[in-house]
Amino acid sequence: MTAALIAGFALSLSLILAIGAQNAFVLRQGLRRAHVGAVVAVCCLSEAVLIFTGVAGFGAIAARAPWAIEAMRWGGAAFLVVYGLRSLRAALTTTGALEAVGPARQGLRTAIATTLLLTWANPHVYLDTVGLIGAVAATYGEGRWAFGAGALSASVLFFVALGYGARGLAPVFARPAAWRALDAMVGATMLALAVKLALGA
Repeated sequence: MTAALIAGFALSLSLILAIGAQNAFVLRQGLRRAHVGAVVAVCCLSEAVLIFTGVAGFGAIAARAPWAIEAMRWGGAAFLVVYGLRSLRAALTTTGALEAVGPARQGLRTAIATTLLLTWANPHVYLDTVGLIGAVAATYGEGRWAFGAGALSASVLFFVALGYGARGLAPVFARPAAWRALDAMVGATMLALAVKLALGA
């Protein structure tokens, strides 16, 4: 069981470390100290549902419905384009330090809705987190639930560290130039992911 737990932790951490729309949003909320607890909680709960759905066998179901994966691929690509362009626009329009570290203009409901959208509209969540983790977990037999627990532990640790650890970077992002650089990086990353999805890579 311990081996399965550690393996699940390692696999999940390797998957979630990649920069993505969800991670970038959690980082942004952490920097602005806005609704961090709610955003992190939504991410963790979503991960729990996705991971244990995969462990329970969603990977096998998805393999029998390739049209669903295709629909998610194009929908996700379109969403990433919109999100990427918004980030690039923000990189060009951010004008002051208060925008970087001050309270978010969006309310709690908007923050939660955005987190849910960035999580569940991302096809890589189903292809990697659900499909891959589910497939690997299946090889552990009765230990698959320990594998899932390890995977979830890594996700929770990552999101908590990202959301609350971002506060340590607040002095850096007190400068408008740093905030613009972050927005530009996020925008470029999202557009690159959109192209990758559209090409089926």
